[in-house]
Order: sequence, then structure tokens, then C-alpha cells
Amino acid sequence: MSHDQSRIWEYYQNEGSDSFRGARPRLAWLAARLAPGTDVLDVGVGDGTFERFAAVRGLRVHVLDPDESAIARARSELGLGDRARAGRAERLPWPEATFDAVVMSEVLEHLDDATLAAALAEVRRVLRPGGLLIGTVPADEALEAQRVVCPDCGRRFHRWGHEQSYSPERLEALLRAHVGEAAVARRWFVAWSQLNAKGKLQAAARKTLAAFGSWGAGHNLVFRARKPL
Repeated sequence: MSHDQSRIWEYYQNEGSDSFRGARPRLAWLAARLAPGTDVLDVGVGDGTFERFAAVRGLRVHVLDPDESAIARARSELGLGDRARAGRAERLPWPEATFDAVVMSEVLEHLDDATLAAALAEVRRVLRPGGLLIGTVPADEALEAQRVVCPDCGRRFHRWGHEQSYSPERLEALLRAHVGEAAVARRWFVAWSQLNAKGKLQAAARKTLAAFGSWGAGHNLVFRARKPL
């Protein structure tokens, strides 16, 4: 990463964990893409929402996160034990061909170019032949729109720590180059229970427009890439 983002994630995965409430539809959708019994690695544990969906789905889930406190919580509250490990995506602490699937949801946009290439190489390494990488990123993000300035040091940074913006074409080419056969699509994930009446009307309108090819801002790219047999 071009800047150390550890303080950002320490905050959002601890005091700011409410920020993950809107992620439930996205994480439920990803868990439903995997068959029961799948050995899956989730890169970035967040507040453990994916892990809870995975348990209901019958997945055997492992997690990786750089935040030691988040990993300690995953070990105790989610009962993952040594299947939860602290570390970074560019140095996965598992042997080659360990997993049937790897999930990276809202992760790739946080990695600079060198880290991104190393992380995808590591994903390919730990996947079994024919294994699947699935995940999401923000679609066509205008990074400058979320730049903020630190009032103490004056450094400018993206408020969520994003380093990359992806179009479907760029993301598909990247996954093909580093993992294998890939597909990318656009998708709206709406946390209906978090919206008031006005918000639900607006979300319904956005989804209707998307059905006719007008996506607007704020949706996701969903992706899958398969390691060759």
C-alpha cells in the first residue's frame, strides 16, 4: 500500500463497526455463490458478517485480516480458532492449494499496484486447481470525490483508504492476467432494512434504471476468476 491504512481499519473494525451494516446484502450474496462444504478464505473479516452467513451456508471458513483485535474477536466470538489469522493479502500464511475459494469483498480497491499484483499471485497460489476467487469492488469510483485532508499533518487521503478505481474491462483484464478465466458484472446491493421510505423509493428507482442500462453512481462490480485445472 502507498500509505499505512492500519489505523483506518482499526477504527472501522472496532469503534466504527456500525459501518458494516449496509454490507449485509453484498456479503449474503457472496456466501450464496459457494456450495456447502467449500473450504473458503475470506480476506478482510470486517465485523464477521460474512462468516455468520458462511456458517449458515455450511462453508468451512478461514479468515485473514491485518487487525489483531479483529482476529482475536473472530477466534473467540465466531469460534474460528486458528482458522483466523492476522496477516496481509500479499503474504498469505497458508500453503499452496489450500482453498476451494477465496472471497475478497471491497478489498482490491485498497491495494496499490505492487501490492495488488502480489496479492492476486498469492490468491492463485493458495487456490486449489479449478478454485474460485469471488468478490466485489466499487464500480467506476471517482477517487478524488472522497479525498479529505488531515487537519493535523495536512496529508490528503481517500476517506476509506481506496487506492484504485475499476471499470469492468480493467478488472476483468487484471483477473485474467493474474488468476485465470474471469467474468465481471455490475450489481446494486440495497440494504432495504437500513432505509426510510424515501430511501427505498430512491433505491427502487436506481434498480429500475439499472435494468435499462443506466447504472449511476454507488453500485458495485461483482467478479469471479477461476484458477486453471
